[in-house]
Amino acid sequence: MPDEELVHRVALTTGLPSSEAIRVIEDVIAWHSESVEEFVRRRHTELQLRGTRNEQAFGVIAAELRNRPVRAPELSERQLRRIIYS
Repeated sequence: MPDEELVHRVALTTGLPSSEAIRVIEDVIAWHSESVEEFVRRRHTELQLRGTRNEQAFGVIAAELRNRPVRAPELSERQLRRIIYS
């Protein structure tokens, strides 16, 4: 179960009952628990399905990694390629 203060805060600021606030918090935690490698592979696949070329996709992924709540290390295009194609 998430921290009680966090549950209280989310319930208070959203008007959700505590049970729903817990579900939302657990959902957010699960979403952000992806490893860097999982995130890179997932996003690359999503971008490819939209027709994004690799050169542009790598730039998008690198920018998104910089903006994640828990900052990922800076990865070069070469490192991103290794993650995707390994």
